Amino acid sequence: MMRIGELSERTGTSRRLLRYYEEQGLIVSERSPNGYRHYDERLADRVLQIRGLLDAGLPTRIIKQILPCLDKPRVIHFPDATPEMLATLELERDRMTERIECLIRNRNAVSEYLDTVRTNRRPDVAA
Repeated sequence: MMRIGELSERTGTSRRLLRYYEEQGLIVSERSPNGYRHYDERLADRVLQIRGLLDAGLPTRIIKQILPCLDKPRVIHFPDATPEMLATLELERDRMTERIECLIRNRNAVSEYLDTVRTNRRPDVAA
């Protein structure tokens, strides 16, 4: 178990944001008799997953519904999955795909630039 400060440090996530995730039901803590929050060690990965999904544009209400899929991807069953939720997930998936494609193009452009600079570097210029 770890306290909120350690979880914050491990994940680069502010304590305030961790408390927000808890309020939204995305993570769970136990309370000690003195009121301190204690988190399971495995939540560090969960917090990073949540941050990635938020960065990708998913709202917390959708993230809360798909988090079980991240633990057990082969056991997916959502009897309460509405057409709106499915449409939102499809839209967000498509947006992620576009962002990935853009990142790949940018990475390739940087790689090409580096290759060109290294190939055309003058011998008298230090590396």
